[in-house]
Amino acid sequence: MEHPLFALKAGDRRVRTYERNGLVVTVKPGADGCATIHDKDLWIYCISQLVEAKNRGRPITPTVRFTAYDFLRSTNRSTGGVGYRRVVGMLARLRGTGIETNIETNGQRERRGFGLIDSWRIVEKSPTDDRVTAIEVDLPHWLFRSVATMRVLTLSRDYFKLRKPLERRIYELARKHCGLQPKWRVSVTVLYAKSGSTATLREFRRQIKELSVINLLPDYQISLDTERDP
Repeated sequence: MEHPLFALKAGDRRVRTYERNGLVVTVKPGADGCATIHDKDLWIYCISQLVEAKNRGRPITPTVRFTAYDFLRSTNRSTGGVGYRRVVGMLARLRGTGIETNIETNGQRERRGFGLIDSWRIVEKSPTDDRVTAIEVDLPHWLFRSVATMRVLTLSRDYFKLRKPLERRIYELARKHCGLQPKWRVSVTVLYAKSGSTATLREFRRQIKELSVINLLPDYQISLDTERDP
């Protein structure tokens, strides 16, 4: 959650590099552009399926099979035809987006490139309306290792009701860094770097101020200390 792997803006084709405390993450778009934070819902859904299976004592593998209908319903999306077609676009962007990093997971440090998902397959289609009804996704091994060792955090179901990309990203960062602590204090400059925002720092500060007034994030409240961060 800490690293801005997902673009906040649809159609983002920039090569983005995030570097902090010896960690370097480079995100490279594919032919369909970078995967967005809304595309990440499919990632989150797959992880949740693995965690549920593990909690029930069932064996898990990097391959996750699910119905498109259940994914759309679980992530607060329309189950109409447009929703099904958008799933295919999400899969393409997740597969095409490349990551180069030295992230360490489960005691192993990756120094190579990989996709946000390794591959995907549409297993079935409805014979009457051509809808995608079943999907298989192969998750990258570094992500699967994190799930297998339960190095994952749960999200509020209301997360999927957040429509603005920045709201989602700020919630993720609060969930990661605050955890069970009563508060997490961070400068706007550091938050800006962690967010992956394409806005100017000045515009980003205005957006954070707006979020602190509205305070719609599930489980957390935002306050802006204008004396320390004017």
